[in-house]
Amino acid sequence: MPLPALRFIAFIIGVFLITLAVSMVIPMLTLLVYDRSDDLGAFVWSSLIVLCVGLLMVARGVPDTPQLRTRDMYLLTTASWVIVCAFAALPMVFIRHISYTDAFFETMSGITTTGSTVLTGLDSASPGLLIWRSLLHWLGGIGFIGMAVAILPLLRVGGMRLFQTESSDWSDKVTPRSHVAAKIILLVYLGLTALGTGALWAAGMTPFEAINHSMSLVSTGGFSTSDASLGHWEQPAVHWVAVVIMILGSLPFTLYVATLRGHRGILLKDHQVRGFIGFLVFVWLTVGTWLCLHSNLAWWDAFRIVAVNVTSVVTTTGIAVGDYTLWGSFAIMLFFYLTFVGGCSGSTAGGLKIFRFQVAAALLVSSLKQLIHPRATISKKYNGHPIDEEIVRSLLTFSFFFTVTIAVIALGLSLIGLDWMTALSGAATAVCNVGPGLGTLIGPAGNFASLPDAAKWLLTVGMLLGRLEILTVLVLVSPVFWRF
Repeated sequence: MPLPALRFIAFIIGVFLITLAVSMVIPMLTLLVYDRSDDLGAFVWSSLIVLCVGLLMVARGVPDTPQLRTRDMYLLTTASWVIVCAFAALPMVFIRHISYTDAFFETMSGITTTGSTVLTGLDSASPGLLIWRSLLHWLGGIGFIGMAVAILPLLRVGGMRLFQTESSDWSDKVTPRSHVAAKIILLVYLGLTALGTGALWAAGMTPFEAINHSMSLVSTGGFSTSDASLGHWEQPAVHWVAVVIMILGSLPFTLYVATLRGHRGILLKDHQVRGFIGFLVFVWLTVGTWLCLHSNLAWWDAFRIVAVNVTSVVTTTGIAVGDYTLWGSFAIMLFFYLTFVGGCSGSTAGGLKIFRFQVAAALLVSSLKQLIHPRATISKKYNGHPIDEEIVRSLLTFSFFFTVTIAVIALGLSLIGLDWMTALSGAATAVCNVGPGLGTLIGPAGNFASLPDAAKWLLTVGMLLGRLEILTVLVLVSPVFWRF
């Protein structure tokens, strides 16, 4: 790779680190407000260290180099995520005095909006630490949206590629120039966060709890200020507000941009959005009725609890109301399946994404029609756009490596010594960026603290692979990438 390109990549990462250092002012101010100056030094020193490294990386200025090529963006995307996580872990080491392995795991879980945690005692934890964890979610969420809209389509691995076919002219009609789109998306993200904060506050949370959970829910992250997660609050209003915020964070942000630019009703007309909402409602009704019949809960209470937990897993948020693994084997198997679904493309959600299931269904229907009418010319369409061979190839490639990645990580976790349920659900929840797994160790009522360090590093790799759509990272280990 040419030296100017590497210098340019280092400059951009340096800007990210400076932004990270400035972001640490927020937990500093939080500690001052709550008169917890004993933890203030941890963020001051962390901020100074990160700021110095960032300034060193940008000290030489912007190098004279052409725009980054597609292959350079692979390295930039992966390196920026890893390096930012490495430095963002410092405050956790200084405050909790935990191992760097645990700190890096928690930070990667935060920035990738996974929500798996190794920390306990959150109800009495430092307010600076709590707001920092939520802020990691928030920054990771907006960072992934920007990558999904601006970078992944160029790399031909993201779902937004589907909307850039020649016949649709989608990008010209809906999304303005990238810098304008980025500003609008940031405003939408801020607006949803503010809206969520106000709604959660009105529903029964304290202002501090509302801010933390709004950042966590909008980014579909899952970190909470309580060990009991959302189950700490018994008010139904809190639960329903959380459901709405999770759904809003799981919708395509480009459609929010389109709505603000005058395309009224585009969210409701979008096939992906309608399929996502329809799927959620169907599962809510089905499982809610089943839980009502198999418990002492009234139907409305069962429906509410199911709505929160199902939406949390499908949107890859990872918060929980109670331990759904205690509902029986049917519930355990169902939530394992739901782990893979994910939200919409171009959102903060992880997983396979709902559009891939819809495209696969469209291809299946087309293939069945072709078998019945071999000589007929049957067009393959999704959301009014033709499904070309490039999209099919991308779908098959991603789905294959997605499955293989989970299988390999699960096998590695088993080799380390974890039982099969912990290994398989841990691999799935890491790659899908969901948060809690299944079983007594890493289920919704547990956490990842008791896992061996080797398992934590392996799961950290899984989180990164899942957040960056796998192929973005795997291409870096290809000899062809470094040959030219």
